[in-house]
Amino acid sequence: MSWIFLIFGGLFEVSFTTCLKLSQNFSDWRWSIGFFISITMSFLLLNKAIQTIPIGTAYAIWTGIGAAGTAIVGMLIFKESTETLRLIFITILIGSIIGLRLVSKS
Repeated sequence: MSWIFLIFGGLFEVSFTTCLKLSQNFSDWRWSIGFFISITMSFLLLNKAIQTIPIGTAYAIWTGIGAAGTAIVGMLIFKESTETLRLIFITILIGSIIGLRLVSKS
């Protein structure tokens, strides 16, 4: 169950960064509320996950999901660069996240 908490915590990290961008420096209250709800959920789920998953592993995976997910959202929604090297490094990041899960003992 801890791994599920960690994955959803990472997805809420993607949500809070997306809401942060859409809030326009917290001037749009709807996206600002979404940001605060998402960041709270993200940290609560990370906290729940580290009760059984080693903190170094959990944090690396949580931030990796957030970084890769946010980069993908940036490319799909905000029309950010999709140059080949960027896609290669995001793929390596996702592979590293999967690798950490596979070698984890919990």
